[in-house]
Amino acid sequence: MGIYGIVCRIYVGAKELERRLLKKLIPQKNVRSIYEIDVQALWSAGIRGIITDLDNTLVGAKHPRATPELIDWLKRLQAIGFKVVIVSNNNRLRVSSFSEPLSIPYIFRARKPGNMAFRRAMHIMSLAPEQTVVIGDQMLTDVLGGNRLGLYTILVTPIHLADEGFFTKINRRIEKVALSWMKRRGLMEWEDS
Repeated sequence: MGIYGIVCRIYVGAKELERRLLKKLIPQKNVRSIYEIDVQALWSAGIRGIITDLDNTLVGAKHPRATPELIDWLKRLQAIGFKVVIVSNNNRLRVSSFSEPLSIPYIFRARKPGNMAFRRAMHIMSLAPEQTVVIGDQMLTDVLGGNRLGLYTILVTPIHLADEGFFTKINRRIEKVALSWMKRRGLMEWEDS
């Protein structure tokens, strides 16, 4: 094999690696809100636990408490039998003041997309990856973190973008570029909401 053949193999290998890495950003499902998720179908598929983000997934980033609609949704999950853990990159005060009144276990300063918080949440629920779903509004934290561990991932449309912090806004710009790139290459397996 000549130099041309070696260069071609390296190029093809790099393209495949790039494609595999970008696929880690693609959720299995994309919905406008948590209320569109067919939780009964998740249960039927063997999912028993939900790892959910907080800000702009369950409520707006500046909304301090659960809405009545969210409380009803969480009660429905509990009635079905789901275990739920809130995993957020936000600080202890924000996450605890939201989660404790609902008696939901939580992990704050999770450092998503790192594996540790997701593993800890599964340990809290005593569940395996194939029994767990991750629900969140960001590809670079929630979806990437869940996909890296082989969890089922659901991306929701952010509730209120104007309330987001500086670093989240940077993530959104990166996500926009990644989405555009993936769509052009036919890597998208779901429709925009």
